[in-house]
Amino acid sequence: MLDSIPQSLLIEAERHGIDVVELLAKALSLDPATVSKAHLELAVKFLNEGKDLIDKDPIQASERLYKAAEEAIKAIAVALNLEEAKRASEISRWTTQLLFDAVDNASDKVGKRELRWWWGRAWFLHVEGFHEARLRPDQVRRDLPDVESLVEFAKGLSQSTT
Repeated sequence: MLDSIPQSLLIEAERHGIDVVELLAKALSLDPATVSKAHLELAVKFLNEGKDLIDKDPIQASERLYKAAEEAIKAIAVALNLEEAKRASEISRWTTQLLFDAVDNASDKVGKRELRWWWGRAWFLHVEGFHEARLRPDQVRRDLPDVESLVEFAKGLSQSTT
């Protein structure tokens, strides 16, 4: 889907903090299951890209793995019909605060404290691995299982709510 959108538009949307999935979902009046699935597809794409980059470019690997976790959280929030997903849809973007609140509320709603840990490891990759560029490949690889667990949980939740 996003492959057919000109790269220049995607870059501008990202620069302005616009979530293209949320924007298109709103414009097309998509149902939550479809929106959740779209976020999940991106999570899997970013997860695979991140895995492939760990040894070649740990900085970019860190960011792809974080993006996988971010998309997984969005998929979870939409699937659970969380208030944060509704707010993100209204404003066509996910703020950091919405993501952190979604993690806490999803964790409480499904009784899975691990969600907060998995998200915390992804946030660590985002800050220390990408922004600060401090992580070696072996360090990035240590947090890969947590991101994989988050994506797998989102997959399972998405399947159980459709």
